[in-house]
Amino acid sequence: MAAGNERLRWQQVSGVLRVLHLERLEQRFSRRTVQAGFNLVNGSLSIALVSLVALATQEAFIFPSLGATAFILFHVPLAAPASPRNAFCGHLLGALMGLVSLYLFGLADASSAMATGVDLSRVGAAAMSLGLTSCLMVVLRVPHPPAGATALIVSLGLMPHPAQLPILMSGLLLLLVQAWVINRMAGIPYPLWRPADQAARPSTPGLEPS
Repeated sequence: MAAGNERLRWQQVSGVLRVLHLERLEQRFSRRTVQAGFNLVNGSLSIALVSLVALATQEAFIFPSLGATAFILFHVPLAAPASPRNAFCGHLLGALMGLVSLYLFGLADASSAMATGVDLSRVGAAAMSLGLTSCLMVVLRVPHPPAGATALIVSLGLMPHPAQLPILMSGLLLLLVQAWVINRMAGIPYPLWRPADQAARPSTPGLEPS
C-alpha cells in the first residue's frame, strides 16, 4: 500500500511537471526534493486561492480544517477519504453536528471558547459534536478525518452561525475543483464524486467499504 501511494504521488508530480514543461527538475533534483517542492507550491496555491476569494468577498471561505483536507486530496488522491463525496459529506456532517451541539447546550449566541474560555457546556458541545460526526461518518461510510476538526471549529464557537455553512462548503468546493484539475492534469483518475470501485462494491456483512 505504501509503495503504491508513493508511485501515485510521483505520477502526480511528474505529470504536472510534464504539462508545465518542467521535466528538467526531475533530472536536477532527487524525487523527495521535487515532491517536497511540489507540495510547497501546490499546498500554498490551494489555500491562497480560497483565501483570495475570502479576501475579495470578506466572507469566511477559509477555515483551518481545509489545510488537512488539502493535504489528503493531493497526497493520497485515490484513497476513499480523499474523494469529493467523503470530503463534502464529512465536512457537512461536521459543521451540522457542531451547530446541533451548540443549540443543545445553549451556546448558539455565546462568545467563542477562545474569547471566554471553556466551561462544562462547551466541553459537552465539543465532545458531542466530535462523537456525532465520527459516528455518522462511519454509519454513512464517508470517513474524512479533517471533518472532526470542522465539528470542533463550530462547536467551540469559531463559526457558530448557520448562515456561515454555505460559505464554508463553498470554500471546500473550490478546493475540490482544484484537486480535480491538478490530479486529472497529472493523469490520475480522480473521481467527480466517488471512486468507481467504491460505488460498485457490495454491502456484505463483515465487509466494510472504505
